[in-house]
Amino acid sequence: MRSLYAIPGAGALIAVATAAHAAGALEGPAEKQATNWTAIAMFMAFVLGTLGITYWAARRTRSTADFYTAGGGITGFQNGLAIAGDYMSAASFLGISALVYTSGFDGLIYSIGFLVGWPIILFLMAERLRNLGKFTFADVASYRLGQTPVRTLAACGSLTVVAFYLIAQMVGAGQLIKLLFGLDYMYAVILVGVLMIMYVMFGGMLATTWVQIIKAVLLLSGASFMAIMVLAQFGFNFEALFAKAVEVHPKKLAIMQPGTLVSDPISAISLGIALMFGTAGLPHILMRFFTVADAKEARKSVFWATTFIGYFYILTFIIGFGAIVLVSTNPAFMDAAGKLMGGNNMAAIHLANAVGGNIFLGFISAVAFATILAVVSGLTLAGASAVSHDLYASVFRRGRVNEVQELRVSKMATVVLGIVAIVLGIVFEKQNIAFMVGLAFAIAASANFPVLFLSMTWKGLTTRGAVIGGFIGLISAVALTVLSKAIWVDIIGNKTAIFPYSSPALFSMSAAFFATWLFSVLDGSKAAQEEKDRYEAQFIRSQTGLGAEGASSH
Repeated sequence: MRSLYAIPGAGALIAVATAAHAAGALEGPAEKQATNWTAIAMFMAFVLGTLGITYWAARRTRSTADFYTAGGGITGFQNGLAIAGDYMSAASFLGISALVYTSGFDGLIYSIGFLVGWPIILFLMAERLRNLGKFTFADVASYRLGQTPVRTLAACGSLTVVAFYLIAQMVGAGQLIKLLFGLDYMYAVILVGVLMIMYVMFGGMLATTWVQIIKAVLLLSGASFMAIMVLAQFGFNFEALFAKAVEVHPKKLAIMQPGTLVSDPISAISLGIALMFGTAGLPHILMRFFTVADAKEARKSVFWATTFIGYFYILTFIIGFGAIVLVSTNPAFMDAAGKLMGGNNMAAIHLANAVGGNIFLGFISAVAFATILAVVSGLTLAGASAVSHDLYASVFRRGRVNEVQELRVSKMATVVLGIVAIVLGIVFEKQNIAFMVGLAFAIAASANFPVLFLSMTWKGLTTRGAVIGGFIGLISAVALTVLSKAIWVDIIGNKTAIFPYSSPALFSMSAAFFATWLFSVLDGSKAAQEEKDRYEAQFIRSQTGLGAEGASSH
């Protein structure tokens, strides 16, 4: 059977890297498995529980502040868990475990890349975001700049990231569920889409937050149990585990050394930049900083998120090596050709079966599905807020809108986004869409991050520089991805790629920063001077929180 290439979430970036072949790529649909009733029963329990939470949240979601940010009433610890739940995708779990399973030590480069974006957010952005923003990161970027052009740019960047991310999520959801549960692809995509619409439309940010918290607890618990069971078989001796892995792996000692995955330094640096700075530009992650009461809680959120995410990635490393030892040596998990059943991305799922039997296999399968729901809910809410708050309320109506109208548009946008996601998920079923999350991270790093970062830290930024630089980052990230091997060769069918590297972020982000600086410096208009003069007031608020939005009372 061919492997599950298009697993949803951040870890699908694996497919964009030069290492794509190592994880075992799926360029078409996955094979349908026998129905796993244990997994379905556990997943139904999760769905019923989260729908109950949505009903509770719906009764408390009355205003736009409640819908977008849960009224700012989430604690730092809760928000940290929710951020971790939003960020730890099925792909991080299955995809990185698969890379460690096939390549050993080098699989950790992705874990590190996904993790190191968080200190950047903690030290450079979290406090300022909370003090300056209200509902979306566009509130921060446009704080002293021209509202209409900057919000239009931010909404374009957000919706592009959300669109590519959602397509990858929906296609991956269908393939994953077909593999784990034995459900039909179309039914799987429709089920995810309908549940996603219900969570967001009725429960808003409050329901989405608690879905993400529950999913994070389940995923961390399941991964911890797997890691403990693996280590228990070696007397909790890492050296013994690694020695056995080296003994049974075809690459032998090479799995304990760097260089088996990333051999091209430019691609490695570019991928690292996309992972690090893309994290700081993802709209559904940035939106979470407005759900807490103040800057202190925002900092606490990032601390807890980093702790949980870092711990999780250590677990994926143990799980990958555990799969080398316990799965690759067991004929029960191999097909007739001697390959891993379901492909290498199923290594963690088979390990769950090896250490916990069918019931634990069902639990991990259900958690993988829950993971998808948590991530798509966050994405949909970010997309809906970009449409209703940034475009409708601020650009089209120029602030002349009441909460009831804005909330109605938010819910309409949620339904439309959900339907579009379902349709695109079905349309792209047989496509190799793995490049899409790579592109989403590259766009987030190239369009969203430079403008957001410079708006908070550089007095000289002007509306003209922000808009031109942001759109150059957005367009160059898309264009270079199209010209790379992932699309130009693998999808369009040309013989060689025009752009030789796998990730565009190094070039597109550099172009965005340069263009933003250049056109800001060259902007001698009266409006530009007024924007520079407003920086001091913005700086004081960003550091002190004076005048920042507080938590709403319930």
